[in-house]
Amino acid sequence: MVAHAPSPGKGRQVLPAHPPHPAQSRRNRVDTPPPTRLSTTEDPIALFEAWMEEAAKTEPNDPNAVCLATATPDGRPSARMVLLKGVDQERPGGGFVFYTNLESRKGGELAANPQAAMCFHWKTLQRSVRVEGCIQPVSAAEADAYYASRARGSRIGAWASKQSRPLESRFALEKAVAEQTLRFGIGEIPRPDYWSGFRLLPARIELWRDMPFRLHERRVFHRTAEGWALEMLYP
Repeated sequence: MVAHAPSPGKGRQVLPAHPPHPAQSRRNRVDTPPPTRLSTTEDPIALFEAWMEEAAKTEPNDPNAVCLATATPDGRPSARMVLLKGVDQERPGGGFVFYTNLESRKGGELAANPQAAMCFHWKTLQRSVRVEGCIQPVSAAEADAYYASRARGSRIGAWASKQSRPLESRFALEKAVAEQTLRFGIGEIPRPDYWSGFRLLPARIELWRDMPFRLHERRVFHRTAEGWALEMLYP
């Protein structure tokens, strides 16, 4: 059925125009002062850490939350939020570390296709960082050290959860948690063999900043044999 617009003057209701969204108003204001430009440093890892430090002061929670994208060998992508647990400073080119169940969907995809991308977005700062590169497993010692630092309930959960596999009911998960709690009692909870971490070795890092009229600032760092090469991109 085709709906016909009412004729002018015959019961037609004229709705008031919606005011622009506050964020849109701020973005398009001519008098909005542009943010301070990026430092001329050629170290994107240092820039990222400076931004993360700012985000930790302004974001309401989890400034280290990041969207992690992986793909199957035939190119089917998937994405999910994880928590960044470390940034390598001494390693040439840096590295972005996160942990997971190796038998999860992302664990399986990274094992079969060790390439990934990350996207950080901090709304309070109106900034974003994109990271792309290959994946490398962390060492057993690194995984052990981080696992030991987790809350006891989180360590129990690593044993109880068959991450990414079908769950018949919430009760089944709670039962598994209870069983593992009873199993370990007050003793030590070792790291499961199937639980570890990955390090994303960046080949490309883009730092994005909101600017008026969507003329955003985009700086891309490419990893080369000599270090980092910087280029600007059109928004």
